[in-house]
Amino acid sequence: MLDGKRLLITGVLTRQSIAFEVARQAQQAGAEVVLTGFGRARRLTERAAAQLPCAADVLELDVNRAEDLAALGEALAQRWSALDGVLHAIAFAPPDALGGGFMTTPPESAMSAFQTSAFSLKALVGSLQPSLAAAPDGASVVGLDFDASVAWPVYDWMGVAKAALEGVARYIARDLGPLGVRVNLISAGPLETAAASGIPGFDRLARSWQSGAPLGWDPTDGGPVAAAACFLLSDMARGISGEILHVDGGFHAIGAPSP
Repeated sequence: MLDGKRLLITGVLTRQSIAFEVARQAQQAGAEVVLTGFGRARRLTERAAAQLPCAADVLELDVNRAEDLAALGEALAQRWSALDGVLHAIAFAPPDALGGGFMTTPPESAMSAFQTSAFSLKALVGSLQPSLAAAPDGASVVGLDFDASVAWPVYDWMGVAKAALEGVARYIARDLGPLGVRVNLISAGPLETAAASGIPGFDRLARSWQSGAPLGWDPTDGGPVAAAACFLLSDMARGISGEILHVDGGFHAIGAPSP
């Protein structure tokens, strides 16, 4: 499905990362993959990269540093004649922007969540725009989302940042569509990752999916989300842009759990 595709995958920290499973499935489907990491955590990314079916290179990227974004664009332009796809799996909110203190979160923490979790999609895609536009069959940008159409317990300003991410994705889809670049998000059910462990009350939220999703939901299995990402990165999704694909066991369609 992805034979010959050249993909950049962000957000791999450990084997439990959703992005790791996307990279693994993409390689199995024939893609060539490069990962990103930064700072001290880059060593964890490199360790995970070595455990993929084909060991992948890791490039430095702090998405909030203009220098890193420029260097990443140059490095990929030198490596490949074009970039066929990108996975944006980047999000962060300070501790005081999560956990139920929505009304007392300081503005700088809310803005930090927005910059890293939403504006970063525009920053990343902008730095890679020439390589994406050069893809002969069109390029695909896929971002990881969490349903922002409603308010969730404890999710607070990260929920607001995800709503912003959805808006940013639509505007990028508008502006880069004429260049053959499509932009879509996956609204995933809760999964047990390193990022999720930093959300107070995550276990309670995940249990809601297990009881309310018509198809059921396994918070330890990122496979269904990764499979959907590979579909959106493939030519089979070449007519889809500006979409939010729910991969949550059907939870989003149900008003209340069945008795």
